[in-house]
Amino acid sequence: MQRDPHVKRKQWDGQDIQTLRRHLGLTQRQLADQLGVRQQTISEWETGMYLPRGASSTLLSIIAEQADFKYEAVPPEKQARP
Repeated sequence: MQRDPHVKRKQWDGQDIQTLRRHLGLTQRQLADQLGVRQQTISEWETGMYLPRGASSTLLSIIAEQADFKYEAVPPEKQARP
């Protein structure tokens, strides 16, 4: 299945990540294990020190969709450019 290049995945922020994690009933370590990152990385995302990008951001979106977690993806014209 090919993804529409005009549909962008959500840009996750700390609050959204923490809300998703709690929705899933997971600890930071458990979510980290699912994503293949360190627990410290989850903590840094949740506190806003860093934001997930690339594969991590995509995996968060996939996990959220599978868990029926409601969020809004950012339309392409609203996304910040690096």
